[in-house]
Amino acid sequence: QVQLVESGGGSVQPGGSLRLSCAASGVIFRLTTIEWYCQAPGKQRELVASIASDGNTYYADSVKGRFTISRDNAKITVYLEMNSLKPEDTGVYYCRTRWGLVHWGQGTQVLVSS
Repeated sequence: QVQLVESGGGSVQPGGSLRLSCAASGVIFRLTTIEWYCQAPGKQRELVASIASDGNTYYADSVKGRFTISRDNAKITVYLEMNSLKPEDTGVYYCRTRWGLVHWGQGTQVLVSS
């Protein structure tokens, strides 16, 4: 059974930083692509960043230069380091993978507000 568990969300002021974690189980982790999505209040989920099994990364234009995605295959975890946070980064952050079917985590809330 595939499970994705996010953690690390919280409330920060603009300009602050957070590091999100996505721990996976039930997959051959080193073979997976892991994606981070953000669902802002009243909006659809949007892809923020992804990291492939070979380490290739993708970032949405809105987070380039501020967010960094990385993976630790030994810890079966993907990280999203978020710096210079803006109020528009507020939302629920979900990790997602496709292993046969598409699997989502339960999400972790990020609130950027002064």
